[in-house]
Amino acid sequence: MTNFVPIFPLGIVVYPAEALNLHIFEPRYKQLIYECYTEKKNFGIPVIIEGAISEIGTLVEITEISKVYENGEMDIKTRGLKIFRILEIVKEIPDKLYSGAIVNYADYIQDAGMPDLMQIVIASMRELHQLLRIEKKFTKPDEALLSYDVAHHAGLNLQEEYELLSLLQEVQRQEYLKRHLQKVLPVIGEMEHLKERVKLNGHFKNLSQDFNL
Repeated sequence: MTNFVPIFPLGIVVYPAEALNLHIFEPRYKQLIYECYTEKKNFGIPVIIEGAISEIGTLVEITEISKVYENGEMDIKTRGLKIFRILEIVKEIPDKLYSGAIVNYADYIQDAGMPDLMQIVIASMRELHQLLRIEKKFTKPDEALLSYDVAHHAGLNLQEEYELLSLLQEVQRQEYLKRHLQKVLPVIGEMEHLKERVKLNGHFKNLSQDFNL
């Protein structure tokens, strides 16, 4: 099924069910948000990568307008709903400052995937966080976490987050995260060892020799 949606292109990936807070300041997007909120319509966030609008994005709903400033700028809360694919961008809409797109909605599968595989992903992600000396807390217990819950916390770059968004099955997303973490963990581990070696440089060292010349 095809549909028309107003679009708000951003250089970020939004996943279904993700909560996203935005500060709205451009006139075209102030108009978009005001109309969507008052008319109870959703809008799309396609991903901007290297200055171009990508084919895939996420439909979001406005859950709250938290603050409206004197100049019309707004702080809003949104939530990701579902993934769409752009068929055509409509650059000019009568009486509108913003653009839109003709889209169809991806038939993505949001199930539990493979729970055992997901636990491997979570364990690897925790190891990554430990190496980086950062702490992440989730609102769900580990056994309830899915790929979308942890994707922003696995060290993916924008292109990789977009590739994950394009995967329609949970088990594919879990496997993608597992492969990514298996690739980066040895690199991060070696960087930590390098940091320790660098710290020793310039220090007085007491080295013993256990052989005779």
